[in-house]
Amino acid sequence: MKIIISAAVFAAALSPAAAWAQEEGKPAVTISGSATIASDYRFRGVSQTDKEMAVQGGLTVTHESGLYAGAWASNLSGWGTFGGANMELDLIGGYKASIADNMTLDMGLVWYMYPGGADDSDFAEPYVKLTGATGSATLTAGAAYAPKQYALANVSAAPNSRGQSEDNLYLWGDGALAIAGTPLTAKAHIGYSDGNPGLGPNGTSVAPTGRYWDWSLGVDAVWRNLTLNLSYVDTDIGRAEAARLLPNFSKGLDGSGSIADATVVASVTASF
Repeated sequence: MKIIISAAVFAAALSPAAAWAQEEGKPAVTISGSATIASDYRFRGVSQTDKEMAVQGGLTVTHESGLYAGAWASNLSGWGTFGGANMELDLIGGYKASIADNMTLDMGLVWYMYPGGADDSDFAEPYVKLTGATGSATLTAGAAYAPKQYALANVSAAPNSRGQSEDNLYLWGDGALAIAGTPLTAKAHIGYSDGNPGLGPNGTSVAPTGRYWDWSLGVDAVWRNLTLNLSYVDTDIGRAEAARLLPNFSKGLDGSGSIADATVVASVTASF
C-alpha cells in the first residue's frame, strides 16, 4: 500500500513516454513507474524481508478521467514466504478526482497476491484516501478495509478449520513538508491496525498482534528522477507480542531482535 502510499521492477523495462494522444495533443492515457532498492521492506511497520534488502518495482496506467490501474511487486522472505512465495505482487485499480481546490479523493482496491505460494494467502483490500495541500505542506488521511476472508483468518486458533474468516481495518495519516530552497521533503506517517490477533494461513497475518500502531519519520532528497529516502520506522508491538510473528522469520530467534522493532530504512527510487 501502499497505497501509501507513500508507496515500486516492471517500470524499468517499459518506456515512460508511452501515451495515446488526444486530438488536442494532450495524452489521454499516461504510463508511469518506478524501481526501488531498499534496506528493508516494512509493511505497516513490520518487516516482510526478515530485515534484509528489498528490490521493488511498480507500473501505473492512468486515464485522463481519473481511472487508473497498476501493479507493484517486491521480494519477500521469512514471514513473507506466504506458503512458499518469495514475491508479493499487488494488482491495483482505482479512481482519483479533484473534489475542491488543492484537495483530491482517491479510492480503489488492492489485490495482494503471492505467486508461487498458497492461493489461500491472497486477499483483497479496498481503500480510500483524501489528500489536501496548502503551501509547501501536504496532508493525507486514509482508510483500508479488507472484508472477511480466509487469508485473514485466525487459523492458529483452529488449525483444522477452513470455514472461518476475518476482516482487517487500517487507518493512517501522512504528512509531507517541502523544505524551501532545498531538494528535501520531511515526511511523517502514523497508522493503526485492527484485525486478526493470531496467525492465519501459512503463518501469515496483516495485523499479527490484533491491534497495534506503526509510525515513521523521514526525509526525501530528490535529484532529477532519483529519490533518496531515509526513515525511522517503529511500532508499539512488544517483544512478547512479537513472538506471534514467528516461526517463519529468523530474526528474533537468533537474538537480533523482532521484525517489528525500531529501525532506519534507506531506499533509492528511480521514477519514470
